[in-house]
Amino acid sequence: QVQLVESGGGLVQPGGSLRLSCGISGNGKWFAMYIMSWYRQAPGKEREMVATITNGGRRNYADFVEGRFTISRDDRRSTMWLQMNSLKPEDTAVYYCNAKSTTLNFNSWGQGTQVTVSS
Repeated sequence: QVQLVESGGGLVQPGGSLRLSCGISGNGKWFAMYIMSWYRQAPGKEREMVATITNGGRRNYADFVEGRFTISRDDRRSTMWLQMNSLKPEDTAVYYCNAKSTTLNFNSWGQGTQVTVSS
């Protein structure tokens, strides 16, 4: 059974940086076929997409990212990252990793990692 495991969240001051990781616990042999995404959910708000990277390496970012975040993946290591720079208090949220493949009829979420941006 495949599970996604996030790490790297924490407390950071405004303007600081964090790097989130998402790995596979279990059989990761299909990782290269997944569309990988980061979502976030702030208290009282709906979950929203932050960034997506396809199995071909194409990246897409939400407008609020404004060039501050970079999504990347390494299929040999079955791992995805989100490098977040110039963090703002409004980036405070629980960040979730998502893996999806319509071909494999697969859609899975991680447990989430808390990111808090505060002075």
